[in-house]
Amino acid sequence: MLDFLLSSDALLALLTLTFLEIILGIDNIVFISIAANKLPEEQRSKATNIGLILALVQRVILLFFVSFLIALSKPFYTIDTEWLHVGLSWQGIILLLGGLFLIWKSTSEIREKVEAPAHDENEVKGKVIKSLGQAIVQILIIDFIFSIDSILTAVGMTNGLSSNSNYNLVLMIIAVVISIFIMIVFANKIRRFIDANPSIQILGLSFLILIGFMLITEAAHLSHVKFFGNEVGAIPKGYLYFAIAFSMLVEFINQKVAKKSKKAKEK
Repeated sequence: MLDFLLSSDALLALLTLTFLEIILGIDNIVFISIAANKLPEEQRSKATNIGLILALVQRVILLFFVSFLIALSKPFYTIDTEWLHVGLSWQGIILLLGGLFLIWKSTSEIREKVEAPAHDENEVKGKVIKSLGQAIVQILIIDFIFSIDSILTAVGMTNGLSSNSNYNLVLMIIAVVISIFIMIVFANKIRRFIDANPSIQILGLSFLILIGFMLITEAAHLSHVKFFGNEVGAIPKGYLYFAIAFSMLVEFINQKVAKKSKKAKEK
């Protein structure tokens, strides 16, 4: 176990996954804060902390459930025609649906943030909250919605890293715990940073589209899908890591140039 967690692939996956979990958690923090701000001042901090802890608990439970389904890799039905061969398994179905969901969710989020950035926030603001209990119920619902894409991202980043599914599960749980802890400690600072640099969140959502496509090809590969005798191969995760690292480098340089340009104009 320790050898796996300290391997370069596992550490790179952990670093990338923690970053993406934080990016995904930004909207969660925003909505939790909106719900908490409807309470009396003395209850807001308590509601926010409870909300983030509930997010952690929900994600760990979902990780166990999804990991159990992913472990069901034995085909239960086979499609075999002249031009198509597919060995359907729960593993392949979960990965396929997860990939499609991530692509749909990410493109929808990007479109909303471009066309109507305050749409979801306004919906949450419009709901009446009269007690801490009502706030917790609303936060639970919000947490569950945001936990789905978070878990699917974790599965996409760790699936296939180790032949032992328990090792992958431990890595996912560590990433989720670290990201939630960082959000609890630095929630307001992270929110201010993302508000000042919205392109970071758009970049994170774009990464999820890549992960969605990777999950779909992984599902096809694990289901031994063949088109006209040609088997679909899995996308090496190294390509994904390189794309994310390169994009982040370009964004970092872009922000540096923008800051220097702004300072020059102010002078």
